[in-house]
Amino acid sequence: MQLSVFKNSKAAILAVFILMTISHSNAQEKPAVAKSQFKINVLLPGFVYEHGLSEKNTLYSELSSGYGYTSNSFGKTWTFYPNINEQFRHYYNLEKRAQKGKVTSHNSGGFVAIMAFYNFRSISTNDNFLPANSSITLAPVWGFQRTYKGNFNLDLNMGVGYNFKKNNSDFVPVLNFTLGWVIGK
Repeated sequence: MQLSVFKNSKAAILAVFILMTISHSNAQEKPAVAKSQFKINVLLPGFVYEHGLSEKNTLYSELSSGYGYTSNSFGKTWTFYPNINEQFRHYYNLEKRAQKGKVTSHNSGGFVAIMAFYNFRSISTNDNFLPANSSITLAPVWGFQRTYKGNFNLDLNMGVGYNFKKNNSDFVPVLNFTLGWVIGK
């Protein structure tokens, strides 16, 4: 009789252990931002690196190019200028998206951010036609990022910022839209 009780208790312990292992493996992990992620921006050619600082915060760094077209009494011209976009992002809805079964990988979620956007001096401007100086814009922004099948990525953020130039400064609308691909998994 003692032997069968011992065998039954071994089976019960084994069953409890298996159930705990299965339930633990099926438990969803709390969604968090990627530790690091590289992207290529194809809309305005450039590169993006986003570094995860904590479960919901990242440092977003983008080096890309900008283009402009100007027309005045002296003629028409295209401008080309490199720029840097730095953002401290806070992703606020990762858990809610995960609960609804939506994708949160590759930082797919809504965010608020503090942005510093630096436009370098145009490298294609004729100063006699249109003097182009560098500028920096500081702004709070709201946005979202989504990564789809094939790592296709879109990122949109907007807000109102303050632009500092050599001769004047003013409030400006801020709109940043990127299309590209996440490199890696």
